[in-house]
Amino acid sequence: MDRLPLFDTHAHLDTEEFAADRDSLIREIGESMLGFINPGCDVESSRAALKLAHTYPFVFAAVGLHPEDIGHCRREDLQVIEAWARDERVVAIGEIGLDYYNDEESPHEDQRFYLVEQLKMARRLDLPVIIHDREAHADMMDILLSEGKGVRGVLHCFSGDWAMAETMLEAGWYFGFGGTSTFKNDHGVREILKKMPQDRILFETDSPYMAPVPFRGRRNNPLLTARVAEKAAEVRGIPVETMMAIATKNSKILFPKLKIDEKMV
Repeated sequence: MDRLPLFDTHAHLDTEEFAADRDSLIREIGESMLGFINPGCDVESSRAALKLAHTYPFVFAAVGLHPEDIGHCRREDLQVIEAWARDERVVAIGEIGLDYYNDEESPHEDQRFYLVEQLKMARRLDLPVIIHDREAHADMMDILLSEGKGVRGVLHCFSGDWAMAETMLEAGWYFGFGGTSTFKNDHGVREILKKMPQDRILFETDSPYMAPVPFRGRRNNPLLTARVAEKAAEVRGIPVETMMAIATKNSKILFPKLKIDEKMV
């Protein structure tokens, strides 16, 4: 079977939801599409992401400390993440950011500290970042436009408005679109996807979370990136394989360390 010119820029295949069938599923992904990036959220998940990336040639790792997880992180963990980020299979720092919704164990001040430190890390290593932003849009823009000036990256599962999108587009940022773009109540995501310049669109699943329609409520996986691409092609009025190739080309530009089959994009 020919592989689709499709790449998932954000999937957590290291999580326990994939314990029973991880290897067989990853092999199927490699036969069906070009691969995926597995971001880390703390030291343990970043280690697991790196292991997957060294096991499968079409899996790539990002390493980082997620805002929801910093309650059990130590500042010394930043040194571990930076050491791993130098690995040839690590293509980004992430998943990092701000989350003012799930913040019971992650004080906002601590979240901002770890975000800024990892933006500095990305600048030192000349790596892009994968940004998580939930109910923290104002602080996120302030930090990315100041402390993050000159750092490139993707706003994963973008949930801001068009005014925010325009500001971040001007600053050079990319935008990740996933399952939410297929939901009946998409909170305006499809309208933003329709307006988005085609050279800033990335596809993602955030597996095992946020499965697209008609699989909503089930375990998500990178194979369902195809559903995201189908919806984007419909919204933008272009052939689906053209839409896949556009997003995959954008992935290669944002993440220069990706080794993706050149013939497919």
